Amino acid sequence: MNISNMQRYVRQFSEEKGFTVNTIQTRMLYLVTEIGELAQEILSISFQPTEEKVRLTKENIGLEMYDVIFNVVDLANQLDIDLEEAFQKKMEINKYRTWYE
Repeated sequence: MNISNMQRYVRQFSEEKGFTVNTIQTRMLYLVTEIGELAQEILSISFQPTEEKVRLTKENIGLEMYDVIFNVVDLANQLDIDLEEAFQKKMEINKYRTWYE
């Protein structure tokens, strides 16, 4: 699924589920909450990881990543931001950017 399709999917899903009543502030709080949940999952395998624990936790990490992406996309939709366009612009900026010297 490309970014434009993802934005359409999230817009339709949000309308169907009644999420459109959320303000951008509320959506941002949900996003921060989901980032915290993602961090918890990653931390759970950061210390003394076992192969079995990593295997089981990776599925949860993927699900939490979905929640983070959903909230970012819904926030973009509420702000009428075309993420595909923003992604392309930022890729161009990053081509010439230096992070470390």
